[in-house]
Amino acid sequence: MISPKTPVLNSFIDVDERQISNFRLHGHVLLPNILQANEVAYYRNIIRQAAYRHNTETRAMQHRDTYGKAFLQVMNLWNTDEDVKQFTLAKRFAKIAADLLGVNHVRVYHDQALFKEPGGGFTPWHQDQYYWPLDTTNTVTMWMPLIDIDVELGMLTFASGSHLDGFAENIPISDESETALQKYVAQKKYPISRAERMRAGDATWHYGWTLHNAPGNSTASTTREVMTIIYYADGAHITAPQNKHQETDRNRWLGGLNPGQPANSHLNPLVY
Repeated sequence: MISPKTPVLNSFIDVDERQISNFRLHGHVLLPNILQANEVAYYRNIIRQAAYRHNTETRAMQHRDTYGKAFLQVMNLWNTDEDVKQFTLAKRFAKIAADLLGVNHVRVYHDQALFKEPGGGFTPWHQDQYYWPLDTTNTVTMWMPLIDIDVELGMLTFASGSHLDGFAENIPISDESETALQKYVAQKKYPISRAERMRAGDATWHYGWTLHNAPGNSTASTTREVMTIIYYADGAHITAPQNKHQETDRNRWLGGLNPGQPANSHLNPLVY
């Protein structure tokens, strides 16, 4: 049951034409004040509790691989927690996603808590859409810190304009993707861009093909708490998986629907 104290996030925020233009040109944009102070304080507590309750990573930092050191990762919390569901399925966020993409309706792919622990490692260069068997480029990830953050905590960093070139390398996020895609970014001479600071409740938004990474968390005692939601345009179809990770995603986040079918499983609600 939803708590009566749960803030309802169904009021809309206007995204101006300059922000939309910057998003489509550069492949990413920072939008401030998506949540008000009382809203982010409430949902930070809810998401933290759910993320740690469902976290399955028990290895000490020194025993993890590069991906494991990058963050604690817990997905689809909306499907297990009624209060988190109010966050992930919020019309406020979904309307922004639709406006940025220039589409009428969007669906949720999945949500994802990304908690980079003190001393946590860097996040290698990667493209989110490497994992998604979808036939659309109208995909976007909202990346929202639940606390105030700066570069020291692991700020998301983008290769601006990289989304325009689409698929780069058939490599999952790893040491190998860091090496190969760092070389690719240098060869393409993409400008590198990141915010110096973000406040809790701000959010960056990036296309599924936008190359991005993040430095490690160099603090001794502060966890970078971030919540993400992935959206895609309604009407997309499932594609034949191009790698084992897309096959896993097809079964795990797209309800096992077959290639060629509309991507509209019960795990992908229409949110706007």
